[in-house]
Amino acid sequence: MNYYKVRFNCTPCSEDITDLLAAFLADYGYESFEPDDSGLTAYVQAAEFSENNIKEIVDDFPMNTAISYTSEFVESQNWNEEWEKHYFQPIVIAGEVVVHSSFHKNIPEAHYDILIDPKMAFGTGHHATTSQMMRYILDFEMQGKSVIDMGTGTGILAILCMMKGASSVTGIEIDPGAFDNALENAALNKQAVDFILGDASALEGLEPADIFLANINRNVITSDIERYSKKIKDGGVLLLSGFYSSDIPVIMESAAPLGFTIDKTSEEGDHWAAIRLIKKNF
Repeated sequence: MNYYKVRFNCTPCSEDITDLLAAFLADYGYESFEPDDSGLTAYVQAAEFSENNIKEIVDDFPMNTAISYTSEFVESQNWNEEWEKHYFQPIVIAGEVVVHSSFHKNIPEAHYDILIDPKMAFGTGHHATTSQMMRYILDFEMQGKSVIDMGTGTGILAILCMMKGASSVTGIEIDPGAFDNALENAALNKQAVDFILGDASALEGLEPADIFLANINRNVITSDIERYSKKIKDGGVLLLSGFYSSDIPVIMESAAPLGFTIDKTSEEGDHWAAIRLIKKNF
């Protein structure tokens, strides 16, 4: 499948700027994002690429930044090979989980063995946000628990929950490419995860869960946390990551009025944070 690789340079640049830019691009079919200190690199299928869409986003961007961009056509390639060469090597989390792909050899042994062929989807355990979420899952008694995984990506967190004995796991993913990849990865690991293609509105038809996962970003979390809350049982757990430690007070401004209290926080890498919240009984 052919793609366009579009590079956006933002002056000034911040996480809020790249998060918002990625959200706008996702509305136009962009599937993968690589933010950095000066901007964002984004990928979209060639059939979805439109200069007019980019100009509309740049011209109407609501934050104070100057955005320039360049685009490059990328011919169909073996994305697994690209991941192997540039990004993805086997990783062991907390001594208990090994994450690897079908192309890897000499795989370390661990209690939980997760096979992930990531393609264009995010979530291999290498990023500090994913690894922290996995550590929280490992620390928690999952046996017989119901789980919702919002923004499931490759499905890695949903798969680990099932391996730990969750009674049911529902993964929700807005991006069609990532959704297909999550289905493939669950099948590779022989785990019966129920995946739904959609955004937070897809929560409406679900029963409240014991555990709710969201490894997304601060802006999406604060926007949708009221919807999350309605789908968490009283006394249930909300595990969040995808943001920096400095964002925790902002998130709690939205979470505390809904009855959530902080049970645990952690930080890895470049101040990437994760928090475990408990929903109070009212």
